[in-house]
Amino acid sequence: MAERNNITSAAAARAPLRSAAARLVSFDSTTPLSLAFVLLLATLVLLPMFWLVVTSFRDDAKHFTLEHYRQFFTDASFLKPLLTTLWTSAAVGLLCVIVAAPMSWLVARTDLPGKRLLRTLILASFVTPPFLGAFAWVLLGGPNAGLINQWYYALFGLKPFEAAPLLNIFSAGGMVFVMALYTFPYVFTFVANGLDLIPSELEEASAILGVPAWRTALDVTLPLVTPALLAGFLVAFLQSMTLFGTPAILALPAAIDTMTTKIWSLFQFPPRLGLAAAVSLPLLLISVVLLKAQSTIMGRRGYAIIGGKTSGTRLMRLRAWKVPALALFAVVLGCSIVLPYGVLLRTAFVKNWSGPMGLENLTFDNWRFVFFEFSQTRLALQNTFVLGLAAATAGTLLVIAVAYLSVRRVVRGHRYLSFLATAPVAIPGIVLAVGLFLSYTQPPLVLYGTLAIIFLAYVTKEIPVGYQQIGASLKAVHPELEDASRIFGASRARALVDITVPLIRNGVITTWILIFIGSIRELSATILLFTARTKTVSVTMFDLRESNDWGPIAVLAITMLVITFVLVLLINRFTDRSMA
Repeated sequence: MAERNNITSAAAARAPLRSAAARLVSFDSTTPLSLAFVLLLATLVLLPMFWLVVTSFRDDAKHFTLEHYRQFFTDASFLKPLLTTLWTSAAVGLLCVIVAAPMSWLVARTDLPGKRLLRTLILASFVTPPFLGAFAWVLLGGPNAGLINQWYYALFGLKPFEAAPLLNIFSAGGMVFVMALYTFPYVFTFVANGLDLIPSELEEASAILGVPAWRTALDVTLPLVTPALLAGFLVAFLQSMTLFGTPAILALPAAIDTMTTKIWSLFQFPPRLGLAAAVSLPLLLISVVLLKAQSTIMGRRGYAIIGGKTSGTRLMRLRAWKVPALALFAVVLGCSIVLPYGVLLRTAFVKNWSGPMGLENLTFDNWRFVFFEFSQTRLALQNTFVLGLAAATAGTLLVIAVAYLSVRRVVRGHRYLSFLATAPVAIPGIVLAVGLFLSYTQPPLVLYGTLAIIFLAYVTKEIPVGYQQIGASLKAVHPELEDASRIFGASRARALVDITVPLIRNGVITTWILIFIGSIRELSATILLFTARTKTVSVTMFDLRESNDWGPIAVLAITMLVITFVLVLLINRFTDRSMA
C-alpha cells in the first residue's frame, strides 16, 4: 500500500512538469519556423520539378504545346532507349537476386569462414562508384586491347582485330554485367538483414523432420525472405535505371542509348530543353512507382514468434560445400573488387596500359602529370572538395533541424517536412539536374555557370540519406531530456544545441561523412550542370575518357577510392564507438 502511495505521489509530482512541457511545445507549434523550412525544402525539391513540368509543355516561343510528348511517344529514337532502359534494368535486378540471395543466405545461415572479411569486401563494392567500375572493365574487357582478351588471344595464338574477342564490354550485356557488380550489395543487404530478423526455429524443425537442406531453403526460408528479395530487386532496378556513367562509358560506344544518355544528348548543342524535360518526366514517374512499390512490400513484411524467447540462430554446417560457397564469393568479389582495383592500380603505374608488365613499362609519369602538369586537376580537386565540404556541412545542419522538427513533432506541418525531406530519393540525379538547369538559367536568380547550382544539386540529392540517419538517432534519445531543459528556461534551439546534438554526435558525424562521400563521387547530376570553371573530379575523368588518357583516369580513380575508404573507416569507427 505504501509503495502504491509512493508511485501515486511521484506521478502527481511529475504532472506539473509534463503540463509545463506540453505548454512549451504548444507555444513552439505556433511559430512560423515550420513554414520557413517547408518553403526552403519546397524550393530545393519542388521548384525544379515545377519548371520541369512547365517546360515540357512549352515550345521555343513559350507557347503551350504537346509536341514534345508526341515526339517522345512516336519517335523510335526515344522509344528504343526507354525499352533498352527497362529491359537492362530488369536484367540487372534479376542478376542481382540470383547472385546476392545465395550469398546472403551463406553469410547469415551457415558456418562459412571469413564472414567479416566477405562483408567488408561487399561493402567495398557498395561504395565503389559504378562509373569507376566501368572504367576498370574497359581496361579489362575491351574487345581488342582489354587485358582479359589479350590473355585469351595469347593463350590460343589468336590475333587481335581478326579473331572474335572473348569478352566485349562495349555492349548491352557488358553494361548489365558491370551495373550488376555494383548494385548486388543492395539486394544482399535487404536479404541478409531479413534473414537476421528471422529466427532459425522453423528451419531447424524442418531439418528434424528429415527434410534436405536445399528443400528447407526453398520451402521455408525463401517464402520468408521473398518480400526482401522483391524489395531488393526493385531497388536494383531503380539504381541501374538512373545511372548515367556506366551506360555512357560502355553503351554509347556501341551506339546503344538509355534514357539517361538520351537526356544528356539533348543538352548537347543546340540544346532541346523542352524535349529533355518531356523525356525526363517518364523516368521520374517510373522511379516514384518503383519506390512506392518497394515501400509497400517492405511495409507489409513482418515476423512474429509465438512461444517466448528464441534460442538464436543455429548455423548450418557446410562441410564439403565450403569450397563451392567460397568460390561463389571469389568470382563475384573478384569481378567487382579484385580485378577492377588491380587493373586501375596497374594502369596508374605503367606507360602503356595494354603493354606487358615489365620494368621498362613502369613509371610515375601519370602521377606527375595529374598532380603537377595537368591544368584541370587542381581546379577539379578544389571544386570537388569545396562542394563536398559545403554540401556536407549545409546538408547536415539542414537535416538536423528538419529531422528534429519532424521527429519531435514540435511544429505544425511536420508531416510536410518529412515528405519533402524524403522526396528527393525518387528523383533521378539527371532529372534533378534538368530541373535545376531550367530553374536557375533565367531571372530572377541565375546560378548556372557557378558552383552554387551544383551545390544545390548535391544538397537536394543527399537530404534523404541525412534525414534517415539523423531521424534514427533522434528516436533513440528520449524527449524528456529536452523538456527538462525547457522547463528550466532554455529555448528549444538551446536545448537542441546543448543537449540533443551532443547525444546524437556520432549520428551527426556519420551523416556529414555520408553526404561528403555522395557529393565527391556524384556524376549523373554534375554532367549537365558543370562548365569549364566548375568541373569536378568525376567530370574530369569522364572528359579524359574521350582522349583515352587511361593512366590519368586511373590515378584520379585511385585517389577517389582512397578518400572514400578512409571516410568509410571513420564511419565504422564512430558507429562501433556508439555501440560500445
